[in-house]
This record gives sequence, structure tokens and C-alpha cells, in this order.
Amino acid sequence: MIAPKSNLLTSVATLFASSSTLICCAIPALLVALGAGATLSTFISIFPKIVWISEHKVEVFIFAGVMLSISGYMQWRGRFAPCPTDPTLRDACMRTRKASLIVYSLSLLLYLTGGWFAFVQPLI
Repeated sequence: MIAPKSNLLTSVATLFASSSTLICCAIPALLVALGAGATLSTFISIFPKIVWISEHKVEVFIFAGVMLSISGYMQWRGRFAPCPTDPTLRDACMRTRKASLIVYSLSLLLYLTGGWFAFVQPLI
């Protein structure tokens, strides 16, 4: 039996990994597109490690993709795992399972958004 909390932890780790794709690519592109280049400069001067993330965007996307794959597998594998028969524990299990799926879906959306701005948008 797969523990629902392990699915949630995997999904949260995936959320952080896919958020890094936004930091490296989508947010800077959005700021420049909106004419907020000065804001981007300030942002980079306050958080200089963002430049490192942008320089290594391929590795960041590979890592986030691996995390998404692992999390997706855990979601798929645990989709029909039994929950306890105790009503309180069953409800907690179902809430955790639903929260895990929502976090995974959000992670996937962030990953795709970051991928669009990092790899597709520059080609257009």
C-alpha cells in the first residue's frame, strides 16, 4: 500500500522543481515583455543566483522533468490504493489524495509554462 503522504511529499517536491523553470525563464520573459526591464534588473541584483539558474536551464528542466515523471508515476500507482475504513482516516486519505493531484497538476502547468518561455517562445 502506498502512503498518501508520500504522494503529497513527492508532489510538493515536484512543485518546487517546476517552479524553478518559472524563475529561470517565464518570469524574466514576462517582465521584459511588459516593459519592466528595470524591475528585472533589480530582481537580479537582489537575487544574483537567478542568473545561474538561467544559465543552466537545460539541466533545470531535465531535473524538473524527472521529478514530474516520478511524481506522475506515484500518482498513477496510488490512484486506486485503498484508504483506511475508519471514516476519519478515510476522509483524511481522500483529502490528501485530492490535494496531491492538485499540486501535481499545478506543477505540470508551471513546467509547461516555463518550457514554453524557455524553448518555444524564443523560436517564434
